[in-house]
Amino acid sequence: MYCTAVCPYCVMAERLLASKQVQVTKIRVDLDLERRNEMIAKTQRRTVPQIFIGDTHVGGFDDLSALNSSGGLDPLLEG
Repeated sequence: MYCTAVCPYCVMAERLLASKQVQVTKIRVDLDLERRNEMIAKTQRRTVPQIFIGDTHVGGFDDLSALNSSGGLDPLLEG
């Protein structure tokens, strides 16, 4: 998950994933311009969090939450 230190949506995403027993690897884009540019190149987005599950780009917290609500998150995590 690409994130910054002060981001309530990053915290919410991490909590949701933790509730699913998922270990989150955080990439701090506020500390590393190269990683921020990498995030933008991969996602075409500038906002955080940007969440990947494996090679699948889920999007931000709202996308993750919607995926969870629709029942799509658990199969993605299992795959």
